[in-house]
Amino acid sequence: MDSLSGISIFVTVAETRSFTKAANHFGISSSAVGKSIARMEERLAVRLFHRSTRSITLTTEGMLFLERCRRILSEVEAAEAELSELSGTPSGRLRISTPQLIGLVMPTLTGFMRRYPDIAVDIDLSDRMVDIIEEGFDAVLRTGSQHDSRLASRRIGSCKQVVVASPEYLKRHGRPSHPRELAQHACLLHKFPATGKIERWPFKLEQDEPEPELAEHLTCNTIEAITYALLQGEGLAFLPTFIVRDELEDGRLVTVLDDYMDQTVTFSLLWPASRYASPKLRVFIDYMVENMRI
Repeated sequence: MDSLSGISIFVTVAETRSFTKAANHFGISSSAVGKSIARMEERLAVRLFHRSTRSITLTTEGMLFLERCRRILSEVEAAEAELSELSGTPSGRLRISTPQLIGLVMPTLTGFMRRYPDIAVDIDLSDRMVDIIEEGFDAVLRTGSQHDSRLASRRIGSCKQVVVASPEYLKRHGRPSHPRELAQHACLLHKFPATGKIERWPFKLEQDEPEPELAEHLTCNTIEAITYALLQGEGLAFLPTFIVRDELEDGRLVTVLDDYMDQTVTFSLLWPASRYASPKLRVFIDYMVENMRI
């Protein structure tokens, strides 16, 4: 079991690139982590890490050893999970992170909680790009393409993104027929909380045509606030259709500039690839895929 403990410490150091973070994870001192790595290197007769005062990186041998160690820990987790499954229904604490889209996430999540009452859900509603492994999340819901080799993923669904306005706003200010006319309209702009950058409105334009100027009327880092202002007739906004599905169906909002828009957003669930998918995580993934309405 000492060897297994050493492997766990090695994998955590490799994934966090920090003796201190690994020490905090295991509740031991940084020197104990360092001694564990040193003993392992001495036993294997190889150097696993390049160390400097500012960084820790894996050697070539360390990278090869890391993949083997991940598989070993995955098998151990699988064995523990199989034994756990024999004792009853999925249970335990499930830590997840999702975007700040309460109207999308919470209806599905509360349904999951009713079906699996023995699973305690710890949810972080945030638009920042969390580090799943370093911060100890079981799974995260994210948009766009994912290129992290440490993570496994499963697609939840996708939807169109559209420019929308209320009929009242269009009656007062007219309907734009080309994106360049947005310079004369009130635009409700979304600002990414993590970066402070304004979300682009990605129109289909001629090759040499410049991006249209968006007349800023409101800038906000939450979609819910933008949607509220939109329904009050304060301007136009660029949103995924699931946010305004009901309003589009009942006529409270309408789309504009459809001929210049061909954009979709894709949602995926991600989780650490090096970990065995525990019963609580497997049922969570399956439930979200089957029930989330995007």
